[in-house]
This record gives sequence, structure tokens and C-alpha cells, in this order.
Amino acid sequence: MESEREALRSFKSGLVDEHGILSSWRSDECCEWDGAECSNTTGHVITLQLSYLPLRGNLINLRSLDLSYNQLNGSVPLSIGQLSELEDLDLSHNFLEGLVSESHFIKLDKLKTLDLSFNSFLHIAIDWSPPFQLSRVSLAGCNVGPYFPKWIRTQTNLSSLDLSDADITDEAPKWLWSMSTLEQVVIAGNQISGTIPNLSSTSILYMDLCFNQFSGPIPLFPANASNILLIGNMFSGSISSIFETRHDHLRVLVLSNNQLSGEVPNRWEKLPNLYSLNLAYNNFSGEIPSSFGNLLNVVALHMHGNNLSSELPYNLKLCQELRLIDVGGNKLTGEIPTWIGQMHNMQFLNLRGNKLHGSIPPEVCHLTNIQVLDLSINNLFSIIPDCFNNFTVLASKKTTNYLDPFLFAPTYPYSTIVNKHYGYSSFQWKGKESECEENLNLLKLIDFSSNRLIGNIPKSFSYMKGLKSLNLSRNSLTGYIIPDIGKLEMLDSLDLSHNQFSGQIPTSLAEIYSLGFLDLSNNNLSGKIPTGTQLQSFKASTYAGKDGLCGDPLPKCPEDILKPSPIWGET
Repeated sequence: MESEREALRSFKSGLVDEHGILSSWRSDECCEWDGAECSNTTGHVITLQLSYLPLRGNLINLRSLDLSYNQLNGSVPLSIGQLSELEDLDLSHNFLEGLVSESHFIKLDKLKTLDLSFNSFLHIAIDWSPPFQLSRVSLAGCNVGPYFPKWIRTQTNLSSLDLSDADITDEAPKWLWSMSTLEQVVIAGNQISGTIPNLSSTSILYMDLCFNQFSGPIPLFPANASNILLIGNMFSGSISSIFETRHDHLRVLVLSNNQLSGEVPNRWEKLPNLYSLNLAYNNFSGEIPSSFGNLLNVVALHMHGNNLSSELPYNLKLCQELRLIDVGGNKLTGEIPTWIGQMHNMQFLNLRGNKLHGSIPPEVCHLTNIQVLDLSINNLFSIIPDCFNNFTVLASKKTTNYLDPFLFAPTYPYSTIVNKHYGYSSFQWKGKESECEENLNLLKLIDFSSNRLIGNIPKSFSYMKGLKSLNLSRNSLTGYIIPDIGKLEMLDSLDLSHNQFSGQIPTSLAEIYSLGFLDLSNNNLSGKIPTGTQLQSFKASTYAGKDGLCGDPLPKCPEDILKPSPIWGET
């Protein structure tokens, strides 16, 4: 291809070939050039092998150098500092080590962007005098600390700063908040302390201070801010100051895992375009505000682990874009509202650990996109509605409809924190209390445990072939375990313990080869445990309780105990 030929010749023009080694590159047949290797099927040049040739680079006019996402090791060469025309330098996501200081940037007075992030053995000097004025710098995942780098203060044109996971244990300097051009500040995942001043007159649009030790009240932020992330600090007091100004551009407000208290203000019309709200794991009390109904664009609402009371507000049904509601771990009362079935985009509904009573309304089965439905640890008293064949996503073994990871541990444009626990949800997983981690977006779960549910397991449960966790334990369910339970072939966790199930364990259960956790204890089951590698691999406690069950891993069944062979000749 002509475009490939010209690109390679352009590359050659930047090399010093004193001995004419690449003279063959004058021909039009690239595959015959020295050092070039072509694909046998496409004819395109796929590899250049020039490492053995005595060539030198002539890069004095280089403006952009991107060597990110390789496996480079060793130290950053001082010769980079001679590239006087360089404007963009990206060495991120490598294995570089050693000290980086002003000696690496001697002639880089035109440098505008610097990205050395995720080189965990790279040490960055704290105090020096750079020759450049950067607009963007990312040192995430480097060894910057323990002190906040003083040289950042000299960057009067800086608009984006990322120092996340940089081992800083210092107090945030006051000059940081007065940098007039700063629009994005990401310093998450350190142990930075201090209080945040009034930021309403600054240029900060995006602020990620997650997982630090900031304290004091929630700061005022600019009216045009778009993302405020303050997870995992020690902020305290009320959040009423947020509503002193209308924030038409605010999309993400995440204040979870702090020490915030008081009632949640009923003034959410001041944040009309909010997309994701997380107030989980604080000390909020009182009612869930009815003005949440003004958040017509909200997709995720996290209120888990507070002291909220009263009922779910009726106005919440106006938020038709909601895909996640997590109000577990509060003191909510009343019944599960029937209007919940009108939330047709709902993927994750967690009402766990409240004081809800009444029945499971059949309208719940209108949530065809549901993937996580947790109604456990309440006071629900009813049969389970037999309509779970409506759950089309849980019926599918495909992964295309899985929960958007953004709803749990979102990756924002400027944040470099990865695989962090955002503390969004708490649930039962494999018999233990677990918390939401980055893989929750892969989960398909139903948990109705610890209620007062009665009746049988609905036959429609067998339609949920994509279900990964089912927990119906600690209820008053009766009847048989449905014979078709083996159709739940993706199950990883099944807990039916502490009920009143009777009859035999269905043989189809042995066909769920993915099963990693099983608890059938404390029921009225009887007969032989079906033979199969999977069911015999669990401990005897899995089947403990009444003495009706037998067979490996329990004692043998009477019919399997061999009688003594008769002595030859006896009658």
C-alpha cells in the first residue's frame, strides 16, 4: 500500500544511516526491504527488525513521544531532556524505575503534557525548578510521596493534575486550591489530610479526593462543576451547603463512606442533571426526600448503610432512568411499593436489611432487566409470586446485558484509581457477608433470605438459567425443591437452609457443575444424596439437620451397606 510505503519512508528519514544499510528502501516493494517482514496472507509489513543495524535516531524535531503500555524497564534516559521541541511525553504503564528530576528535562521548555503514571518503582523528585509550563501532568501510581510535590506550584498553566496512588501522606497545601487554571484535580488513594476551603470561585470542574483523610465540612464547589468524588474520607456535618447554589452541570456526586449526618435535604431540584448519587455509609437520618423525583436523569441512587426511616417516596417513580436503587441497611418501613414494577430500566434493586413488611408484590416481576434483586432481612410474609419467567436477563446466559460497571466503581475520564472498593453495596455471597467490588457488574443474584416467606419454590425459578446466586434461606418455605433446579446451570451459590423443605434432593442438582457453595441444612429432606462429583465435594454440614439424608459425604444409606457374605456350604 502506498500509504504504508510512505509512512515507512517517513520513519526512515528520521534515522541516521551513515553506511547506506537501508538503501533497499528505495524500491517500491516493501517486502524486499532490509529489516522488513511481511504477512504471508495480507502482504502488509507487520514487523521491522532493525535492532541489529548500526542506525541512530535523529529526533531533534520530535514533538510527541508515546511509549506507554509497553514493558520498558530500567531508568528514564537523560537524553530525553535533549528533545528541545518535545511537547507531549507519555511513558505511562511500564516498569521504569529510578529517580526522575530536573536533569531529565533540561531543554524541555516546550513540554505541555507529562504522563509517567503507573511506573510503581519510579521516584519523582519533590522540589525542583522545571523549565516547562505543563497543562496536564499525571504521576498516578508513582512514588511521589511522602510529601506533596512542591514543584507543581510553579505550573501556572496547569489544568489537569493526577497524583492518585502516589504514596503521599502530607497535608494538602493551601496553594493547590488557589491554582487559577486547575480544572481537574485527582489525588485519590493517598493519605492526604487537611480541610478543603471554599472552592466556589475556583475553576475546578472535576475533583476526585477519594480514599484520603480529609476532614471538616463538605466544601462549596463551583456552580459549573461536573464530578465531585469524596469517597472514604472523614468529612462530617450536614450537606445542606451543596444546595446554596444551583448546579446545572453536576453529573456525579459521590460522598459515601464519610461521617456525614443530619437529614438529607429536600432540595434536589437544585441538581437537575445529576446522573449518579452516592450517599452510602454515612449517618444520615430522617426520610428519603420526595424531591428525588426531580432527578429525571439519575441512573444510580446509593443510600446504603444509613439510618433512614419511613417509606420509599412515591415521587421516586418519576425517575424512569433509574437502573440502580440501593437503600439497604436502613430502617425503612411500610410495604414494597407496587409502582416499583414500573421502573422498567431497573437492573439492581437492594432493599436488604430494613423493616419492610407485607408481601412481595407480583409487580416486581415486571422488572424484566433485573440482575440483582435483594429483599433479604426484612419482615416480608407471603408466598413468592410465580412469575420469574419474566426476568429475561436472568434467563440469559449471555454477558451482553450485564450491569454497567459505572454504577458501582465508575472509571471517570481523569481518574486513575483502578480496582478500588467503592463500598456501594453489601449482600450475602456464598454464605458470608460480602461487599460490592469491581466484579459485581458480573453478578446475577436473587436473595429473599431471612424473612417469613411461605409456600413452595415457584416453578418459574427454573427459567433463570443465567442466575449465579440464589438465597432463600431462613424462611418458612415448604414443599419439594423443584425437580428442574438443575436448569440453573450457571449457579455458583445456592442456599436453601433453615426452611421446611421435604422430599428428596433432585438428581438434577448434581448437574450444576459450576456450584461452588451449597447449603441445604436444617430442612426435612430425606433419601440419598444424588451421586455426582459436585454434591459429594461439599462438607457434611451442607446437609446437616434432620437425619433423613444419607450417602456421601454423610453415612451410607441402609441399602448401600453390604450384608456379610454367607460361608460356603451354609443354607
